[in-house]
Amino acid sequence: MGPVPGLYPSRWPAEDGGPRRLQAPSFGPGPRFTPDTVEVTSRLAIAATMVVLRDPGECFLLGHTGGPGAVSWVERFDPLTLEPLERSVDLPGGPAWPGGLAAHADGALHVVFGNHAHRLGPDLQVEASTELPRDLPYNSFVVLPDGHLVTKDFGGNLPGGDPADHAPPPAELCVLDPTTLAIVDRCALPEPSVARLSADGEVVVVVGTSTLWRATWDGTRLTLDDFAAVYRTLPGQTYGWDAVVALGAAWFLDNGAGSERYAGSFQGLGVSETPLHLVRADLATGAVTLTEICGEPGGLVANPPAIDPTRRIAVGYDSANGVLAAFDITDDGACTPRWRRDQHHACHPLCFPDTGELVTNDFDAERGTDQIVVLDLGSGVERVRVDSGSPVQSVLFGAPGFADDVYLCSFTTLTRVSQTSRAPV
Repeated sequence: MGPVPGLYPSRWPAEDGGPRRLQAPSFGPGPRFTPDTVEVTSRLAIAATMVVLRDPGECFLLGHTGGPGAVSWVERFDPLTLEPLERSVDLPGGPAWPGGLAAHADGALHVVFGNHAHRLGPDLQVEASTELPRDLPYNSFVVLPDGHLVTKDFGGNLPGGDPADHAPPPAELCVLDPTTLAIVDRCALPEPSVARLSADGEVVVVVGTSTLWRATWDGTRLTLDDFAAVYRTLPGQTYGWDAVVALGAAWFLDNGAGSERYAGSFQGLGVSETPLHLVRADLATGAVTLTEICGEPGGLVANPPAIDPTRRIAVGYDSANGVLAAFDITDDGACTPRWRRDQHHACHPLCFPDTGELVTNDFDAERGTDQIVVLDLGSGVERVRVDSGSPVQSVLFGAPGFADDVYLCSFTTLTRVSQTSRAPV
């Protein structure tokens, strides 16, 4: 695919690999894991959210505290041992919900967490900070090709909150100057949005609580267009999560209600009355198709599907019912079943198109252990299964390493899975 415009030219400069959320590295091969050569390293890392890469050997981790007055921080860690090497000061945050970290094309690191944004140098020294307009968490951001940041307030329920008391305002997009972090434009949406933003070039894609919206950046203004793809059309269906932009469409999973009930895993916590769907919204026509993942009510997710545009395979999951399913994508965008497996997956998947590896997780409730499971993307056959060292199910982000390795974050643990015979460069 090559480096992502606006981001640092590493193979993983931002969450999900970049604003299209393909969850595949920008360049470089997959790890080619085999059961007899795999090794696991893990360490305690409370509220670790995501890993991003800059120059070879430079691995950065975003972490945070909890509650209404939470702070975040960034640390650089050893790519093999995972031990911290440098750490930023505590960064002012606000209401806690996992934020985001990205390595910008100009070399800086940007953080959005709580209702604050920060610019750090590669040495983790703070270069700029700003408070965002609303007293709500802003759940991460996307970087546009010209380097501007776009962020949005989070319209979901926070842990411990009562959904009956929650009436979020319609979301507002804020465009930030990457150097000063000054707000250079604002764009109001017609409804709240829980999902993280996605973007395809200058077009920002927003999954609202009932409709998919688009806003276009012209270098000066961010303007909402007249596109509106209504996806929430069934009784008992609830809102969608993060969208993957691929094959002329936005792909996401619905039935996100109940994610605030997370209690170490999502098993059995779904509240939606209709089965969970893989949603396809055509970005040219606005046509929406819904494909059931497992056909059971009470489904729940908090993250995006995986889409492999080359193989034309989509992988969705239901974290409450413990099902992972793949579909072939036909030329007209329809999805037909390819394989299905019982697996308690909940984190952002990682896709390696060249090797056909799909990195997932599977929470073992009996042992209280989260496992990392590498599947064959085409068949669903299990290639590798290892304990991650985390006692809770990851609902967060993974990242490829610099060589034949991957990282995974949970709310307690940072994990590296690698080949014993090879090391990162």
